[in-house]
Order: sequence, then C-alpha cells, then structure tokens
Amino acid sequence: MELDAKAWKILAAIQRDARMPLKLLADEAGLSLPATSERLKRLEEAGIIDGYRALVRPDAVGYGVMSMIGITTPQPTKSRLLELLAGMPEVLECLHVTGQDSFVLRVVARDIRHLEAFVGRINHYGETRTSIVMSAPIPLRAIAPPPTA
Repeated sequence: MELDAKAWKILAAIQRDARMPLKLLADEAGLSLPATSERLKRLEEAGIIDGYRALVRPDAVGYGVMSMIGITTPQPTKSRLLELLAGMPEVLECLHVTGQDSFVLRVVARDIRHLEAFVGRINHYGETRTSIVMSAPIPLRAIAPPPTA
C-alpha cells in the first residue's frame, strides 16, 4: 500500500494518541469523517496498523529495573529458549539479531535480585550479556516517513 501525506498524518496522530476521537483525527488529516474512517480501515487491513495498546510505565507497576540481555544460543536450543521466553512476563520484547548475539531481550524486573534470578533461568541456554538500562534519553518513538533519497 502506497502511503501519501494524509496517511502519514493519520499514522502520526494515532501513534501519538490511539484513543483520539475520529472527528479530531479527520480534522488533523484534513479529510472528511468517512474518508478518515475508510483510510484507517485500509491501513489496518494492509497490516500497517498492527494494533493499539496502552503504554504502561514499568516502574509505576513494580518493575524497578529494566535491562537489555543479549544471548548467544546454539541452533538446536533456539526453539526451546523462545518457548520459555514467550511464557515469561518479564520479557517485553525479543529480537532475533545478527552478530554476536542470537537474540536481544528487553526485560523488566522488580529489582536486581529478580533480574539475577531471571538470568539464571535462561543462562543454561547460552552465554548472556546483561546491560541495565539507566534511562531512556530517546524513548521508543513513533514511526515517521522514511527520508527520501
């Protein structure tokens, strides 16, 4: 699906506030209400909009430590590791990457002791490298149009 400037306006607005009333979204995109509704539907059907979710602050719900964990695991154990990780609520994200690591995980824990126990549960699947996140000077951002060549 080709994205024009109006589609990017819709995407920017709903990434900023997914609960924005359709009327405000239409005003921001410069479209009529029916046209905005139809474009939104097409963006969803095309898989460009993958879902809507609330952003919850981990520290506000009891997770005081966030970390990034790289793990190098041999091919035969990858599927078992992924199965384990999928059932662990501490894992916010698992990225399959190139380079030294097989996967990079974004993990939350109540405290350092909880993080240590988490790493202990996955350590037998491969070598881990853990970095504790101190802050997010550039937090996860909305997706913007790619720069033109």
